Amino acid sequence: MASDPFLERVCQWITAHEALQHFGTYAEKTQSQQHIKPLHWYVACRLVLEGGFHPDEINPHPPFRVTNTKNGGKALLYDTAVATGTESTILGGLKTKNVDVVVTKHSLGPVLAVSCKGTIGAFRNLTNRMEEAVGDCTNLHITYPALVCGFMAVMRANRYEESAVEAAAEEAAEQAVAALEPENAPASRQLKANDIAIQQGGEVVESIIRYHTAMKELTNRRGIRDDVSRYEAVALALVDSNSPTPGKILAHFPPQDSPLRIEQFFQALYLRYDERYVYAAPDLKRITRREEWSPASPVLAMPEAVARLKDFSVRLDGVL
Repeated sequence: MASDPFLERVCQWITAHEALQHFGTYAEKTQSQQHIKPLHWYVACRLVLEGGFHPDEINPHPPFRVTNTKNGGKALLYDTAVATGTESTILGGLKTKNVDVVVTKHSLGPVLAVSCKGTIGAFRNLTNRMEEAVGDCTNLHITYPALVCGFMAVMRANRYEESAVEAAAEEAAEQAVAALEPENAPASRQLKANDIAIQQGGEVVESIIRYHTAMKELTNRRGIRDDVSRYEAVALALVDSNSPTPGKILAHFPPQDSPLRIEQFFQALYLRYDERYVYAAPDLKRITRREEWSPASPVLAMPEAVARLKDFSVRLDGVL
């Protein structure tokens, strides 16, 4: 495997921690989306290994290909030559939409889509993110009511620091100068206090709590006749950034009983998919049934597999 997967612009097989550590420490401009791209790769690879979706059905294409075994099973091989870094463009009811990770079935169209949103600061502006999430989901479900839509939101758990508070006071003073003496107004800069996610006592800031409350109302869409503005699954995770453990997910938020816990995100997607495309349409099972991989798959014998499969199990033939 490549020594530094983040130098590549195509899908790489990485761990969740590697993707989130990159997100928590990325220091360049975020307009290129390079701070969140590795999370797209992780999702795409997990949908193959755990979800049983054929890698040829996924965009961006993961670095895997499938071969038939002697006994008629399916084995996975690692192959960087087939990996891509592209997104899928889906025809929505209001406009076309580029979606981060999409599973498309031949003759059926897109059947599962995951959007990953990474927020590094400016948490007072989360209302805009909520509006975007509602609009994107509604747009896709209008055209594809059966589409299983997942929304994964990760935020930097920036912790309280004295420097941020001092910057806030300095910014307030500069704004006062700008109001009284426009000609002496300093150049605009971001208010660092607005980037704090974890307060001095360890509590999550109110703007993120409000966001969590709002997003709970947008998850768990069960049937295709249900509200098109709801997602089939939503996950929210706060990721350590300015701490000794960047990339580590905050354990106490969301609360343990929250439907937005990231641990249950993928299983919710698989359940909704099976309900709609497998159990409800047995005549299409040949096309829609999720694959089970041979335990002898070469990809599972790679030294890297041990670390990369720590947080989920591979969907194996004869096991599930």
